[in-house]
Amino acid sequence: MDTVLFDLDGTLLPMQQEAFVEGYFSALAKKFIPFGLDSKMLIRGIWTGTKAMAENDGSITNEKRFWQSFALFMGQDILRLAPEFDKFYMHEFNNAKQMVGFTPLAHTCTQLLKDKGYRLIAATNPIFPASATQNRLRWAGVDPNIFDFITTYEHCTFCKPNLGYYREILQKAEKAPGDCLMVGNDVNEDMCAAALGIDTYLITDCLINSKNKDISTYRHGSFHDFYQFVQELPSLNEASKSNEEE
Repeated sequence: MDTVLFDLDGTLLPMQQEAFVEGYFSALAKKFIPFGLDSKMLIRGIWTGTKAMAENDGSITNEKRFWQSFALFMGQDILRLAPEFDKFYMHEFNNAKQMVGFTPLAHTCTQLLKDKGYRLIAATNPIFPASATQNRLRWAGVDPNIFDFITTYEHCTFCKPNLGYYREILQKAEKAPGDCLMVGNDVNEDMCAAALGIDTYLITDCLINSKNKDISTYRHGSFHDFYQFVQELPSLNEASKSNEEE
């Protein structure tokens, strides 16, 4: 194993989803009410577009799928505000930071893995633009540049828990399933990667187990337990150096 995939929301970034969504939609409404949009209609439109992304079939990017569905619901005039949505995710979206938690272990674990020579991928559900995802990583105290790549709606064509999402990651990373470890807090969306042969680690601090599955079938523990696990992983730098000497 030489590549670690990290979920973001509830994993690197501790949160209760309901509180985060409340803060997110509050910031969204505050931004767009002055443009004449009805806040309830806007939020329903965002949910409609999100549902369309969740059901995406790989034929177009999640970004295109979202805007098709969102514009169909809100009316085509909404497309004129696309630049304002971009500005929102770069700036006002950060107001939702107050609704999430923080653990220093997010930075500690990712940096330790990087120092040991592991490739890192931010495998967050790609329903947000890159700017919003990079901001959430910064909230978690993690430099977005530490990752080889980050899954965002601009370039992904599936969402979790569709296995197509994980296949896209493997293809982009040019990795076999056995080379990878998926770390997440959602049993349904993150642990499903095991079906492809990807090793998994379930972090239970902000556990989501909507289908009440038996988690004993997965390697699992608190973020502190995961930190101990990371400490025990071999350094790939040393292995590479040893191979070169041979």
